[in-house]
Amino acid sequence: MSKTRIIALAIIAAMLAAFFTNPSAAQHESKIRAKAIELLKQHAGTKNSSVVDFGVQLFGNTLIDQFMKNHIVVKNYYLFSVAKVRWERDEQILGVGAFGNVWLSSKIDEKASEIVEMIKAK
Repeated sequence: MSKTRIIALAIIAAMLAAFFTNPSAAQHESKIRAKAIELLKQHAGTKNSSVVDFGVQLFGNTLIDQFMKNHIVVKNYYLFSVAKVRWERDEQILGVGAFGNVWLSSKIDEKASEIVEMIKAK
């Protein structure tokens, strides 16, 4: 077999693997939800951590569910998928998924800080 056929078959195999292992929207959402809970606890402070944990369990899930429903969008491009946050006419990529994994951007911390500051100001 020629070199070009081997390369073409390898590319086709990689594309098929990417297609069949592309993470679902639920996988993106669970990864973002876990990060959001972590950031919520981080921004709440460590003074009364047990009270903060209780509050996050009580109210945090509702807030996170509403935020995810209204502001998080997962787009499937068949070989990979992208999770974005829409906030005040601005759209920012939060994470990318491929080959069964979801990788979150480091920008998620920045965006979370901006959103928390906006909420505190209101």
